[in-house]
Order: sequence, then structure tokens, then C-alpha cells
Amino acid sequence: MTVDELPAHRAGEPIFCSWSGGKDSAWALHQAARAGASPRLLLSMMVEGGERSRSHGVSREVLAAQAAALGIPIRFGAASWTGYEEEFHRLLVTEAVAAGTTVGIFGDIDLQEHRAWVERVCGEAGVRACLPLWQRDRRAVVDELLGAGLEAVIVAVRDGVLPTNLLGRTLDPELVAEIERHGADAAGESGEYHSLVVNGPLFQRRLEVEPGERTLRDGVWFLDLAVAG
Repeated sequence: MTVDELPAHRAGEPIFCSWSGGKDSAWALHQAARAGASPRLLLSMMVEGGERSRSHGVSREVLAAQAAALGIPIRFGAASWTGYEEEFHRLLVTEAVAAGTTVGIFGDIDLQEHRAWVERVCGEAGVRACLPLWQRDRRAVVDELLGAGLEAVIVAVRDGVLPTNLLGRTLDPELVAEIERHGADAAGESGEYHSLVVNGPLFQRRLEVEPGERTLRDGVWFLDLAVAG
């Protein structure tokens, strides 16, 4: 599905976004909004204890502050991997559908297995999945979002794939080239790295964060961030 298939060409089509806080979900949301959709809700999945996001390791506090900077409400789910699908389905029904949205935006680029999962789970909840970045060239996606002014900070790198000195750095063309020199994908589509967007076209104000400790969990180095001030 491409953004051109979004029913949002009816101006103001209400949408929700599956939200990691990273560059891909932010850029997918931007594409949908540019097509005329009206972002109403962000949905973020956290680890079982609810203290941080599952893939990016970002705290609930930082994600809430990011949503406030965007001016879009955010709702959280928390689950283990075994309970992930059930909890995400619950979020879709009790939050997304209840908020009047029937279209969900996802930032996947080309992982077919995950797309199939997204479409199945959304279909079971009675909503439609839209993947604005689907089948786009990975490097082109990164170049476009940087060119549009998205500002993203590296918050996670896979151990043994990328060095920890990338943590906390702002993604720019030079850093993208450095990532590629390490043999990693420019977009990090296979989990080589994750980012947190702190500013961009949809933001009402910049999200100010400050770095904390670096932690190794399950083969990934995470940078803890806190809301500045």
C-alpha cells in the first residue's frame, strides 16, 4: 500500500500511527499528513513493565514529551513478546477505533513478514493498515527525511554491528555514510540502529533531551534519554 492509496484524500481523514518515536514512523506520519490525513493518535508498545519502548528503549516520559511537542495524543500498551499481539489488538480496539480512526500508519519499508502481521492484526480489529514508505529505496527514504528537516538522534545500535560512539549523535548525511561504511543499512531496517526524532515539519516545538547511561540489553546498546530541564 502506498500513501496514494490512503483514503485521506478526503481532507481530514482521521488516522492513528503505530509510533516508535523514530525516524521511519515519523516520516510515514508526515507523508500521510501531507496527503491530507489528520493525525489523531499515536500508539506505542512498551516492554512488559511499561518503563521503556520495546524496540527503541525510549522511556515513557520521553515519548509522552515527544507527543506533546507534536501536539498529538499518545496511548501506551505494555506486554512481553508472547503477549504482544493480544495487547496491540487491545490498543487498536480500545484506543484507535474508539477515537474514530479507521486507518493506521506504519513506517515499515520492505519487511514483508512484518507487513503481513500488521495487515492481519489491523484487519482483525477492523482498521486498515497503510504503509507510506513501502518498497521505497532505503537510502532514498533517509535522504528525503533529512532533507525535509527531520532531526533524529541515535538511541540504539546493535552490538558488533555499529560502534557505541554513534549513540547520541544526530543523524546527518555524514553519519549515514559512516553507518554504511560499517556495512550496515542506511535506514537500519534490520535493526542495526534506532533513532528518536526530536524535531521536524510536524513538530510544534523541538523536543529537548539529555543523554544518560548506556546499557547493553539482548545484544543492543541503548542510550537512556531524559527530558531536559
